[in-house]
Amino acid sequence: MTTPILEVDALEKVYTKGLLDRTPTFRLAASLRFDEPAIVGLMGPNGSGKTTLFELVTGSNTPTSGTVRVMGKDIHAVRPKERDRLAIHYHQSYQVRHFRSLKPSFLMDRAGADYPIVHLFDEPQFNTQDGYIGFMLDFFRKLRAEGRLVFLCVHPNERFHLEILEEICERFVFVQKGAVTQAPDWASLLALPQTRAYLGSLLEPTEAAA
Repeated sequence: MTTPILEVDALEKVYTKGLLDRTPTFRLAASLRFDEPAIVGLMGPNGSGKTTLFELVTGSNTPTSGTVRVMGKDIHAVRPKERDRLAIHYHQSYQVRHFRSLKPSFLMDRAGADYPIVHLFDEPQFNTQDGYIGFMLDFFRKLRAEGRLVFLCVHPNERFHLEILEEICERFVFVQKGAVTQAPDWASLLALPQTRAYLGSLLEPTEAAA
């Protein structure tokens, strides 16, 4: 059986009020599996847990329970300085997220890879005025053609953001209030009530043109 590129198994992250008051303030729960290279669109309201999910996938955030495996390796058991050889998180203006670990590296696993397998782009700044969009879309396609898994997280506030997602993404993930829902294609994503409520009037021009 082929090893999945990315397997998120019963992953949960719970934030509480404090060390003494363990009352939950936010809970993210996800189970995802990606066996083949793909470009995956991800969206959801602000504060829904999108960046937290990316941080858990790259190992820069510690889960309350569950596991994240990249090419079969538990990302949280890999040496911190080598985790970005498996999964890398580009936050907004393509700044790479870094982190520290209290566990000595020599007690942890080696990544076993030289270049990231999973690439997570967190709300990249698309600009329609400078031709940057075409360059980035070509880059995403190049990564996919090399056998990599690409996540594109967009917070749509213009109709062209939806057009980008529809054009380039093969699968989709919607995150709302810590709940993670998968959609196999664009039509299935738009059929979700939470997606339609989130996008609101942005859908009207798209549907009118369809």
